[in-house]
Amino acid sequence: MCGKFTQMATWKEVVAFSQPLVAIPEGGEVTVSTPMRLAQVMRLGEDGKREIVPMRWGFSKPGNTSFKPDHMHARGETIDARPMFRESFAERRGIVIVETFNEGEALPSGKTKQWVIRPNDRKPIAIAVIWEDWHGDDGAIPCFIQVTVPANALIAKITDRMPAILRQVDWPVWLGETDAPLTDVKALLQTFDDAGNWGLDEQASSKSAKPKTKPQMDLF
Repeated sequence: MCGKFTQMATWKEVVAFSQPLVAIPEGGEVTVSTPMRLAQVMRLGEDGKREIVPMRWGFSKPGNTSFKPDHMHARGETIDARPMFRESFAERRGIVIVETFNEGEALPSGKTKQWVIRPNDRKPIAIAVIWEDWHGDDGAIPCFIQVTVPANALIAKITDRMPAILRQVDWPVWLGETDAPLTDVKALLQTFDDAGNWGLDEQASSKSAKPKTKPQMDLF
């Protein structure tokens, strides 16, 4: 399942891709997100308008005294039934807009080979997430987890799950801008057929990776 992704190269591109949008954060560089790190999540604000909010990747169990990511993903097939996820699915859904995402291939040696999935046309990908505010000794921490579905033909070569990808036309229902029964919302969580438009590249090791002089639309 996805354990890393890169977000938009510039927030100007986020705005262009996700109109209408308000409360735009500052900054323009590509960011790499992994569990426990912050990522920018699109959600509906209290005023009913779209906003971008930094959130930590992972759900922490209510009994924890400090935040740790006990859950990073929720299966789309059971998201409305599991007690840990069903309230967030019903009331707190969001979107993470990414340039690329990673999937890990389990090797016989016990190690994991990382693969980078990227659209050949470099159009952004919208991943369905759910979010909550975790309350601990450090106060409230906004956090999110990805929703996953069975892998498509490309990703099935390396693993059996992938992020739930949302078509832009379906964003209003997923975010809650358009009223819909939860059965219709859940029906959006389908395996995305990339129709041959995605590339799959082995991620270069950190030892061989060369530093980039300017932000690029890939992992670094």
